[in-house]
Amino acid sequence: MILEGIVTTQSPSGLLNIAPMGPKIAPDMNMGTFVLRPFKTSTTYQNLKAHGEGVFHVTDDVLLLAQAAIGVPFDPEPATRPADSVEGRILVGACRYYEFQTIVLDDLDERTTVLVETVAEGRQRDFLGFNRARHAVVEAAILATRIALIPPAEILGEFQKLAVLVDKTGGPVEHRAFDLLREHVRRAAESTPPPPPPDRKASPS
Repeated sequence: MILEGIVTTQSPSGLLNIAPMGPKIAPDMNMGTFVLRPFKTSTTYQNLKAHGEGVFHVTDDVLLLAQAAIGVPFDPEPATRPADSVEGRILVGACRYYEFQTIVLDDLDERTTVLVETVAEGRQRDFLGFNRARHAVVEAAILATRIALIPPAEILGEFQKLAVLVDKTGGPVEHRAFDLLREHVRRAAESTPPPPPPDRKASPS
C-alpha cells in the first residue's frame, strides 16, 4: 500500500530538501522497511544517491504538503531538528517520523526504486486526522505534480470536483493550501499552447 507523507534529505553540503512522497509499505503497516520511488530528476534521488539517508514523516499538515509538492517557498518555514541516527533533519511539526538508511538503490529506470530500512523512529504528537477537505488537498497536490504528464486543463477539471469538498468541510488552512495548488495549475494552463487543430480531409470534388 501507499502511505502519503514527506521525506527530508540533505545534500552533501548539508542543504535540506523537503519533498512529498508516498512510499510503498507493507499491508500490515510495518515500517521496518519500505520503498521510495523518486524520479532521477528529483533532488530526493540525488541526495539518496550521494549518501543514502533521510527521514520519512507522517503529517496532517496539508499546507506543508501543498507547498512541498509545487516547490514554492515555505510560509511559514517548517521547524526542524537534527535526526537521532542518520545524517538528516526531522520536521518538528510532524506526527511521526522514520529515520532510514538505503539498502538497495535501483536506478536503471527513470523512476528509481529505493529500498530503505528504518533505523530509528518516534512519535511527536497525535495524528489529528484527515477530513474530506484534507483528503481533497492531498489529491490536488498529487495532481499538481503531474502537470508535465496530464494536460493542465484536465487537471483543473478535477480541481472543480475537489473544490466542492474543500468548500464544504475545509478551514482556512485547507482553503489556503487548495488555492495555492489551483493557482499553480492555472498558471501552467495559461502557459500551455493549445493543441493543433485536427487535420481536415479534403472533400471529394
